[in-house]
Amino acid sequence: MRQHGLHTATGLFLGLLSIVSISAYGQPALPSLGDRISGTVSLDEEYDMGQRFLSQIRRSTPAIPDALLNSYLETLTYKLASRSQLKDHRLSFVIIDSEQLNAFAAPGGIIGVNTGLFLNAQSEAEFASVMAHEIAHVSQRHFARSVDEAQAGRIPQMGALLASVLIMATSDGGHGVAAVTAAQGLSVDNQLRFSRSNEAEADRVGQDTMYRAGFDPDGMSSLFERLAAINRFGRRPPEFLLTHPVTESRISDARARAYRYPGKDYYANLEYQVMRARVVAHYAVNKSALVNEYRQLLEDSSSPFTLDVNRYALAVAYYENEQYNLASQTLTPLLDKDPNRISYAVTQAEILTAQNEPGQSLNFLQRHLEINPDNHPLTMAAVDALTEARSYGEAAQLMERHIQQRPNDDQLWFRLSETQGQAGNISEVHKARAEYFRLLGDYLSSRQQLQFALRIETENGAAPAEAARLRQRIREVEELAREQRG
Repeated sequence: MRQHGLHTATGLFLGLLSIVSISAYGQPALPSLGDRISGTVSLDEEYDMGQRFLSQIRRSTPAIPDALLNSYLETLTYKLASRSQLKDHRLSFVIIDSEQLNAFAAPGGIIGVNTGLFLNAQSEAEFASVMAHEIAHVSQRHFARSVDEAQAGRIPQMGALLASVLIMATSDGGHGVAAVTAAQGLSVDNQLRFSRSNEAEADRVGQDTMYRAGFDPDGMSSLFERLAAINRFGRRPPEFLLTHPVTESRISDARARAYRYPGKDYYANLEYQVMRARVVAHYAVNKSALVNEYRQLLEDSSSPFTLDVNRYALAVAYYENEQYNLASQTLTPLLDKDPNRISYAVTQAEILTAQNEPGQSLNFLQRHLEINPDNHPLTMAAVDALTEARSYGEAAQLMERHIQQRPNDDQLWFRLSETQGQAGNISEVHKARAEYFRLLGDYLSSRQQLQFALRIETENGAAPAEAARLRQRIREVEELAREQRG
C-alpha cells in the first residue's frame, strides 16, 4: 500500500525559523503570506494562513474517506477543545491515509492525524493525549510565538514555517529531514531549545485539557512508554518521534502529573475500539489471516467489553475479506444488544450495500436517519446505497442537502461532482467542482468551472436569479485569487 505522511510536522512549526524553498524540492508553492512579522500574529491572520496550508495539504496528501473515522475525530477533538484554552474554536480536520504514526497542528486550528495513530494508540485516552497535545500547540499560539522569536531577522517571510511543513508532508521523510537540517544552519541549537520548551508546555496544557474533558490523563504517559519502547527496539523510529522525542524525563513528568489529578473512575471506550478495528482491517494485507486471528480472539474474550470489541473486529475482518454473510451474522448480536449505536448501523449498511442489496441497506438506514437526520456517517452510508442502486439523482439530492451542514468538506464536494455526472446534471457537476477546487486553493480552476456552469445555464435559459448567483460566485473566487497573489 502506498504510504504518505506528514513527516515531523509539528516540530517544524515550533522549531524551524529558516527559509526552506518548496520549489527547490519539486513541491507545490504555498501562497505568499506576506512579509510583516512585527508583533504577534493575530488570530485572524493565523486562521487565514492555516486555511491556505490546509488547501495545500488537501492537494498533496491522500485523505481517508471513512465518514465514521472523520466524525469520530471531529467529535473527540471538539470535546477536548471545549475544555481547552482555545480562544478561537474554528477548527478544521484532516485524516491522512497513512500507516505511519503522526499528528500535527497548524496555525488557525488545523488539526491533522495519520490513521497510523489509531494503530499505535491502544486506548481512547492514549489517542486523546496526542489530540490534546496538538490542541495545546494551537491554544498556546506557538506559531505566533515562533514568529515573534524570529523578529531578529531569521525569517524574512511568515510562510516559511508552512513551507517547511509542506515539504515534510509531501516528501520522503529522509529527504525532508536532510533539506531542513541544511536550512537550519548554525541556529539549530537555539531553535531546538525553543521547540523543546513548546513541547513540554503542550504536554502540560494538553494533560490538563484531557482531565477536564473526562479522559484519563495517564493515557499520555502510557503512550509515551510504548513509543519509547518502539524507538528503543526498532531499527528506525516512527517519523512522529523525530520531532516528538520521548525521553525518560518526559515520561516521568507526564506520569507525575497524572498522579496529581484528583481520582476518577475511567472506563475503556468501545467506540474508539470500533474505529481502531476499522483501521486495522483497512490496512491488513492478509485479510484471511486477520479473520483467523479475530476468531481466536473472540473465543478467548475474557469480559463483555472484549467480547464486543473482538466481535466487531471479526465482523469488519469478514467484510474486508468479502465474506459478507458471515460479517452480517457476526454483527447481528451487537445490533441486538445496542441497536441505536451509529457505528454498528453504518457497518450493517455497508455490508448490505457490498452484498448488492442497496434497497435493504436503505430500508435499514431509514429509522436511523429519522432519528439522526444530519448525521454524517449515516448520510454517506445512504449515499453509497443510492449510488449502488444507480439512483444517482436521489444520491445527489441527499448530498446537496447534507453539504449545507459541511460546506468546507472537500471530499464531499468531490463526491457530489462525481454523482452529479452520473446523474447527467452537467451544470451541477461544474458547480460542485468549483467548490472542490476552491477548497484546494486552485482558484483558476474554480473560476473556470463556474464559467462552464454559467454558459450551460445561460444556453438552457436559466432563471435570471441563478445566472446572477453564478456571476457573484465568480467575482468572489476572483477576489480570493487576488488575495492569494497579494
